[in-house]
Amino acid sequence: MICNLCPRNCGALRTETEGNGVCKMPSLPVVARAALHFWEEPVISGTKGSGTVFFSGCSLGCVFCQNEEISHKRFGKKITPKELSDIFKNLEALGAHNINLVNPTHYLEAILQAISIYKPNIPFVYNSGGYETIEAIEKAASFCDIFLIDLKYVSNDKAERYSKAKDYPEFAKKQ
Repeated sequence: MICNLCPRNCGALRTETEGNGVCKMPSLPVVARAALHFWEEPVISGTKGSGTVFFSGCSLGCVFCQNEEISHKRFGKKITPKELSDIFKNLEALGAHNINLVNPTHYLEAILQAISIYKPNIPFVYNSGGYETIEAIEKAASFCDIFLIDLKYVSNDKAERYSKAKDYPEFAKKQ
């Protein structure tokens, strides 16, 4: 696929196994962790946990990233959309209050494929850094119930300095 899912609009060729764009990720999802997560906002975690899927790679590359190993170093296991749908099913069976997709933008196409295989009967959370195109948000809105956007900058200068994304505030404000 030629990727233009994020505002970087890098036009990278992303095959199922290789990626050379800003996120450097393939088109198949790379998942670092999928489990019940109890340390998200209390209304998301509830009493049984949020069924969180931590996707590897990121289009921002913030210098202060709390998930550096996952976001910058591409830690994780490559899976198919079918395997992702099985993860959704398993998290739902464990009693998760929701399916919490962390940093999902660069895998939107695979997520949509996974949902076409199995869509849980619990809400979906789109948990991102806020650097999304309107087109990506519209695709996510077709299945997401909650958007949990971590706003990082309102200053173009700081966005450029810390994430090399001077246009971050422009995109984040549109959401």
